[in-house]
Amino acid sequence: MTTADFATTPHRSARGRGASVNLAGTEWPLYKLEALAAGLLVFVALLVITQAMQPAVLAAAAATVVVWWARRVYWVSDRVTRSGR
Repeated sequence: MTTADFATTPHRSARGRGASVNLAGTEWPLYKLEALAAGLLVFVALLVITQAMQPAVLAAAAATVVVWWARRVYWVSDRVTRSGR
């Protein structure tokens, strides 16, 4: 059985690698979950608006990739800033 263990606030992982969420026993960085949520939101919105799968899927994939990399770059730069490098 798969379970989700969501805390009220994201926590720092034991390795100090940034905010993460324990999902089914695996630490997921928060930026990945944010990207997936953004992609799902774009997919549903475009599917309702256009009523066609192709543009909805392509736009959702593009939005997911953009959010994923933008948040990752922010997360890495924030981590470097906090470590004082």
